[in-house]
Parts: sequence; structure tokens; C-alpha cells
Amino acid sequence: MQFGYSDKVIALQQRLDAFMAEHIYPNEARFYQQAEQLGPWKVYPVVEELKVLARAAGLWNLFLPESAHGAGLSNLEYAPLCEIMGRSHLAPEVFNCSAPDTGNMEVLARYGTAEQQQRWLAPLLAGEIRSAFAMTEPLEASSDATNIASLIVRDGDEYVINGRKWYTTGATDPSCKIIIFMGKTDPANPDKYKQQSMVLVPLETKGVKVLRTLPVFGYYGVPDRAAEVHFDQVRVPVTNILLGEGRGFEIAQGRLGPGRIHHCMRLIGLAERVLERMCRRASERRPFGKALSEQTVTLQRIAESRILIEQSRLLTLKAAWLMDTVGNKVAKSEIAMIKVAAPQMACQIIDWAIQAFGGAGTNNDYFLGAAYATARLLRIADGPDEVHRNQIGHIELKRLRDRDPARTGGHAAVLSIEEVEASSASSRWPRP
Repeated sequence: MQFGYSDKVIALQQRLDAFMAEHIYPNEARFYQQAEQLGPWKVYPVVEELKVLARAAGLWNLFLPESAHGAGLSNLEYAPLCEIMGRSHLAPEVFNCSAPDTGNMEVLARYGTAEQQQRWLAPLLAGEIRSAFAMTEPLEASSDATNIASLIVRDGDEYVINGRKWYTTGATDPSCKIIIFMGKTDPANPDKYKQQSMVLVPLETKGVKVLRTLPVFGYYGVPDRAAEVHFDQVRVPVTNILLGEGRGFEIAQGRLGPGRIHHCMRLIGLAERVLERMCRRASERRPFGKALSEQTVTLQRIAESRILIEQSRLLTLKAAWLMDTVGNKVAKSEIAMIKVAAPQMACQIIDWAIQAFGGAGTNNDYFLGAAYATARLLRIADGPDEVHRNQIGHIELKRLRDRDPARTGGHAAVLSIEEVEASSASSRWPRP
């Protein structure tokens, strides 16, 4: 595994760093103010202004691999760039590299028809519209995607869609024009992984109603624009199906792999930024006549933070490398591992930073509140920790069950009675 960055990636890193310093960091306070004042149903002017600059600078659609529309970067090449963008909640959308649009664009690029790509992918790539992904349901255990209860029923040349979704990211954004909806077209299929399909549903379609916006720990619009959406007798043409009936779970797995690793890449950048702030705070604050940075507990937390970040980064890079070299399916264990490790790492570091900042850490003056909301959300989004741990455990059981070199003939090496007696007789403490 070689994790050295190419000249192309290093040049992009330098350009991103410069753009962040000139345009992103100076506008963060304005971004949070607009999110708070305008709420999740409005477009934030600062985002739209900076999008124009980012596109003009050629820092656009960096996430999209092997495409004439993006930078053509591999997952391993994109990782350090995504990390830089993850340092600010403002940055990903400015560069057209934010969820759920990245995942939806990849789905359309991989599985969409030429007509679907022209109608929806092209304006998404141009940053002219946004999209939503409707999978999670309030009345079902969404940690198991096969539980989805929403129905997609064919009626002639149309599909009739009924269902109630929530945590549908992006649905309240005025720029959102298209929803990728996951529901069941064949609920009686004995193969539970072939019951689901994905359909493209324009947000303006009759019967689609965004019921309410859902805050993340009290934050509306940042870090998420989550919403609850009701689909009541929604009719769309059968040509809006993605890939074909019964292929929804397959698409979901293809979509969530890159999405999960992108979240982890961004969290590493977020954690780096938080650690920087914690170090500055610890050096500046002098309770009881002694800088926090001179306290052993603070030094230990700073050291542990660095260790945790480096561990997560290396594991993320390994997962990205495997996705590039052997594919997402083979890399599923590593993807699951980073999806557990990175959010927990970020949560811990942000928690230590909040403690160092004291009361100031509980508001968003230093962006720690929104940072923690982001990290804690990602222990649930795209699959909770428990599901990923179970998957890792099953993979390890299957991989290691019969690989102990001390086993002979498929059984553990157990001494015979004669061998036990001989061993006992020659021991340092023979039986009296």
C-alpha cells in the first residue's frame, strides 16, 4: 500500500487550502448566521456566492471518479481533498461535493439512463439544483434496510408510490428538485434483497409533501437539512425506475460505500480543526495561574487525539486503496471499520475540546456544537455502529474460524493422556 500523494493531488491540496483560507474560513460566521436566521427552508446567499468562485477556480465535482464531469480522482486521491473540505461545514456544498448530492450523482452516473442523466445529472453536476435521498422511515427499524415498508406499485405506464420517509436530507432546500425514493415493488419475493427498487420522484410531483424539517441536536440546516416527507398516491412514469425492478438494494449498497468513506474523510478534517482549536485554547487559558496546556490531563488528551486521528486516517486510506484496487464488495469490512472508528474518534476529540473550552464549548461560537452534532449523527447515519460491528464480526468469524496454525486435522491440538503424564513427570514440580 502506497499512500504517497501524486503531484496532481498535491497541487489540488494547495489550491484547496488557499481557497479555504481566502473564502471559506472568513465566511463561516456569516454562514452560521444565515442558517440560523433564514432556517432550513431557504437558500443561503453565502453558499451560492462561493459556488461561483469555486467553479471558476476549477475546484468542482472533485468526488466523481473516472468522469469527464469531475477531476477523475480515485478514492485514495480524493481522500486528502475531502479531508480539507471536512474542516468546515460550509465547504462541501461550495465545491459541489456534499451529501446527499454526491451519492445521488454517483447513482445517476452509474445506473441512470441517458435521459435520466440529461434531465437530472447534468444540472446536479452544474450545481444548478440539489437532490434528496428518501430511504429511512419513521415506523420501521431502519438499521435493517430490508424493513422498508413504502410501496411502489406499477399501474400501466406509471408507478404509484405510497410511503412516509424521514431524515430525508436536502428535501427542505428550495434548490431540491429530485428525490431518489426507495420502496418495495415486490414485497412477496422470497429473496428479501430483491424486493426493493429505486425510483426518481420530482419534488414537485402531486402527492409529495414535505411535512416538517428535523433538527440535529437543535441545529436546523447545519449540519443537515433533514426532513419528513409524505408520499401519497404519487404517480411517476415507469421510465423513472433506476436500473430495474428489484435492484434497489444493490444500488443502495453501491451508493453507500463511497458515501460512508466520504463521511469519514470529512470527519478527519473536522477532528484536525477541533484539535487545532483545543491546542490554542489550552495555551491561552490560565486557570489558577497555570496554562491548561501545562496540565497533564490536557497533554494526555491532546496526545490521544493525535493518535486517534492518525489511526483513523490510515484506516480510511487503506479502505480507499482497497476500494480502488479490489472493489467496494471486497473492501466491505474496511469500510465498516472506518464507519465505526471515524465518528467515535471525532466524538471523543470534540468532547475533550468542549471540556477545554468550558461553557464556550457548549454554544457554537467556536463551532464545537455543530461539530459534535455532525460527528454524533454519523454514528447512526448510513448504518449505526452496531450494524457495522455485527458485519465485521461475521466477516472475522468466517475468515478466522479455521485458520489457527495450531489446529491439526480440523481440531484443536490436544495432548493425549500419555503425553500429559509424560509432561507432568518431567515438570519442575512433579506430583508428590
